[in-house]
Amino acid sequence: MLGLDVSASSVKLVELGQDKSGNLILECCAIVPLERGWINDGNIEKFDEVAEALRRLIKKSGTKTKNVAMALPPSAVITKKIVLPGGMTDHDLEMQVESEANQYIPFPLDEVSLDFCILGPSANATGDVDVLIAASRREKVQDLQGLAEAAGLKPVIVDVKSYASRLAASRLIAGMPDHSAERIVALFEVGSLTTSMQVIRNDEVLYDRDQAFGGAQLTQLIVRQYGFSPEEAETKKCSGDLPEDYRSTVLQPFIESLVQEIGRALQFFFTSTTHNKVDLVMLAGGSASLPGLTAMVTKQSGFACLVANPFEGMRIAESVGQKKMLLEAPSYLTACGLALRRFSK
Repeated sequence: MLGLDVSASSVKLVELGQDKSGNLILECCAIVPLERGWINDGNIEKFDEVAEALRRLIKKSGTKTKNVAMALPPSAVITKKIVLPGGMTDHDLEMQVESEANQYIPFPLDEVSLDFCILGPSANATGDVDVLIAASRREKVQDLQGLAEAAGLKPVIVDVKSYASRLAASRLIAGMPDHSAERIVALFEVGSLTTSMQVIRNDEVLYDRDQAFGGAQLTQLIVRQYGFSPEEAETKKCSGDLPEDYRSTVLQPFIESLVQEIGRALQFFFTSTTHNKVDLVMLAGGSASLPGLTAMVTKQSGFACLVANPFEGMRIAESVGQKKMLLEAPSYLTACGLALRRFSK
């Protein structure tokens, strides 16, 4: 199964396999950029153009797999954890979930795609279970499914982006030599327009927050400084083909602004909860690998910081260009989490 991450700036694809010993293999990965305005606030504005970009992505990756897991942005999904009696039949559970969902969803259930999963025994009531309800407008789910089908794919899972990225990050956290169940990790995904923060402890989300700051601002700074078109600026940013003073005049101020945004988000977490520290800051997204960023975050915050490579500990297929993959790896966190759904029980 493929993991396909559709965002405002690009479409990303990851395919994972497994050897006989259960070790993960990165079979293929690829990114194709999207033009500004094709997707706005999670809405697909230019369906045909995005579908064509998706077809180019599939061709570029070389995959022959058709089944795909995709995800909606958290803003398009309503989630609620409820407590229900344990031991219910599947039919009774479905009926009870629908009844409960009516209380939390502000539009008719016949306009909604509704799903749920049992999280496990409730910590507060013996014999009860915690159940997570997820609901989205049906048209949002159908748009995403239609996009996959237009590219010749078969959508089998529609997830939530933050859940997928957390799955990939949790795998990395669990593999760390100093991992403990009480370890608190602040995961920052620096997207094109938004930086998303999730604070995780043992797969539990303690806090989450989105900030309107992302890699597109670096592109805008390049446009203003050198007079390139936005398309030229994005291309040159990715290739590194920029004037000699770029690092000091444009890049360094952007990195300093990004570090300030991360510091501000951490302070919001501390003032909004009983916590006053994190054990690790983890960075993902297209801007995560900027030179000197992790060192500056550590210096400013006082917390250890690293860049997330979701393919760490995996065997890399010979067909994957390792140099380019390592450079782009932090951008694939969500797509990798979606591909990992293949192995979820």
